[in-house]
Amino acid sequence: MNTQEFIESFTEFKDFKNIDRVTMMNIVEEVFRNVIARQSGGSDNYDIIINPDKGDLEVWHNRVIVRDGEVEDTNSEISITDAQKIEPDFEIGEDVSEELKIENFGRRAVTALKQNLASKIMDLQKDGIYNKYKDRVGDIVNGEVYQIWKKEILLLDDEGNELVLPRTDQIPSDYFKKGDMVRAVITKVDMRNNSPIIFLSRTAPAFLERLFESEVPEIFDGLITVKNIVREPGERAKVAVESYDDRIDPVGACVGMKGSRIHGIVRELKNENIDVINFTTNIELYIQRALSPARISNMKLDAETNKADVFLRPDQVSLAIGKGGFNIRLASKLTGYEIDVYRESSEDVEDVDLEEFSDEIDHWILDQLKTIGLDTAKSVLQLKKEDIMKRADLEDETVEQVLNVLKAEFED
Repeated sequence: MNTQEFIESFTEFKDFKNIDRVTMMNIVEEVFRNVIARQSGGSDNYDIIINPDKGDLEVWHNRVIVRDGEVEDTNSEISITDAQKIEPDFEIGEDVSEELKIENFGRRAVTALKQNLASKIMDLQKDGIYNKYKDRVGDIVNGEVYQIWKKEILLLDDEGNELVLPRTDQIPSDYFKKGDMVRAVITKVDMRNNSPIIFLSRTAPAFLERLFESEVPEIFDGLITVKNIVREPGERAKVAVESYDDRIDPVGACVGMKGSRIHGIVRELKNENIDVINFTTNIELYIQRALSPARISNMKLDAETNKADVFLRPDQVSLAIGKGGFNIRLASKLTGYEIDVYRESSEDVEDVDLEEFSDEIDHWILDQLKTIGLDTAKSVLQLKKEDIMKRADLEDETVEQVLNVLKAEFED
């Protein structure tokens, strides 16, 4: 193998690994010096000249001419007789520069050169990937689904780098197949067995925050600040925002005209219901906003234990709790207060919709009652227990429990 073939072989490797030519040539020089040092005991007397534009490489051995028989260090000295074989006009005391060809190194040395170069370039590539993504933790990245496993999905970015999306960081309703493009946020970058592993997430609050930044220019520009985000991925999320400019409505800006800005975010998150609220340091008002769309009648706070007792009209209780209890759970996470909801009884309440008791009575029981035309509390209480059991096909114990809950609603 001659010098040109050697350089061309690694130029192809450089193109494949996306390493710039200058860096490639610096690696070549380093590896050559290491090989020369092992063969000759040092590389100080060697010049390695690399032309990064043309891909040329020259190795020159520099020595001082001494009298025959006075050579003490063959690495730095050459006899007059040997020097004149290179150039007849040389004299004692002059410097000699002799060019070495790749083929002069020997087959084993050339093989070692290639292996060392390949190893160093691979290490450089891995370090480059690690440093690139380490600085991008918290950013959104796009990747193409390459492989799907039980516990994770392997994605490839536009440069062919591998990204890992664990199953636990996927939205429950996510379904991907090979070739799909996926958006996710980078959560961490690890080195395992000297190889970088980039982990992604679609459930992290940071993913939702980055989506808001991409859809809402005021957030990207810093005019609106996202104070806190809590999520039940795929179900519901609450986002507290604040603007330091009184002329900007932070909630309106995030939602957009007719929901134009938030619709894209909701679609990306598989129809996750997103509540955007104004942040405030007034904790009572903050809790009230966090429990939206429910309207609070009264509230008792215990700042020492971070607990809040919230009282609502019967028709607001189910709204405060929300489907599956997501609303009240997220409100607690957002505000940092443990929130307990209480139904506010009132003598002037004539009747209450059965749906308002969904926090105390199972949905399937309510559905059974509705199928026989019972959709309010008093409509159930007006019937005898035996009639309800027969018509709704419910057990005695179940009906008794329902009646006790409904009666308590109208008791003082």
